Amino acid sequence: MSAQLQAAKKIALNYWEAIDHASITQVKSICRNHLPEHFYAQGPAPFGSMNSPDSLAENYLMPLKKALPVLKRHFHIFMAGCSNGRQDGLGDGALWVGACGYLFGHAEDNFLGIPKRSQGLRLRWTEFLRIENNQIVQSQFLIDFIDWFEQVGCHVLPKPKGVSFVFPAPTAYEGILLDQQNEANSASTLEFARRFIFGGLNGFDQSDLRSMGMADYFHSNLKWYGPGGIGGCLSFKEFEDFHQRPWLVAFPDRKVQDLDNLIAEDRLVGASSFPGVIATHTGPYQDVSATGHKIAFNGIDFWLKSANQFTENWVFVDMIHLFDQFGVDLFARMRAHRGRANG
Repeated sequence: MSAQLQAAKKIALNYWEAIDHASITQVKSICRNHLPEHFYAQGPAPFGSMNSPDSLAENYLMPLKKALPVLKRHFHIFMAGCSNGRQDGLGDGALWVGACGYLFGHAEDNFLGIPKRSQGLRLRWTEFLRIENNQIVQSQFLIDFIDWFEQVGCHVLPKPKGVSFVFPAPTAYEGILLDQQNEANSASTLEFARRFIFGGLNGFDQSDLRSMGMADYFHSNLKWYGPGGIGGCLSFKEFEDFHQRPWLVAFPDRKVQDLDNLIAEDRLVGASSFPGVIATHTGPYQDVSATGHKIAFNGIDFWLKSANQFTENWVFVDMIHLFDQFGVDLFARMRAHRGRANG
């Protein structure tokens, strides 16, 4: 299996490198060369599902290249594994490669109405690629649009409780796993992650945060790197006060479902699922009152395990999609903010 993982990593790296070096006129042919006809992608709102290499190129990659002609991808985490994302532990085993980091570039044109700016951008990016028969057959990816809005001065949500723009590489650990890793370590990390996700996170009694036993899984000096609109939390207490408590007030019945993937390699865990969590919006969140709507959360996470606890957590949530389900269009807020600034 280790040989398959290493081969999958090469396939993913070759694809990302080709896309990064492509001009806008080359993007479609590169997608066709690297992706089969039955490939499909799931991206953040407003992209959603794209069901062919051409659809990915035309709807996402070419407009992105038009806005930011020179993009440089910087990896914080790069890993691979065989998925065990079902609650019952059965019927999975798909091979996935996961990564997160920054897309660096200068915006020379608008993108989805997001205004260009003279300074460079650091766009929080993450993607999981499913490899089957030496082909990339599926992608799940997110770009942190709220963070992007904030970089160009468009604030569409209240000031976050956490710290903005905190998104570092792993501390004292090389998160770019290019070489073969110890399979026993990976298996132990995955087993710990399954207890955390399907036991701890799903153990909330809708009253007391302690019912989940998060202190057993998260170190007291946890670094939790949340998405734009939520911000980073630099201790376990900040995580509970700034994110988890407001989140569970808004979505007290939230449950992690069977995940599209859950992988581990050495001390790293990664997961993506569109959606991965289902909840009812029964309490206020940010500046939105409870709607009573059923909510599906699209998200991607990475965790670093040190000794017997997670010490860092990189978190991506499709906030545009989340607020769409409240009936709030954050892109419309961005455009209105831009119009006021220009007026």
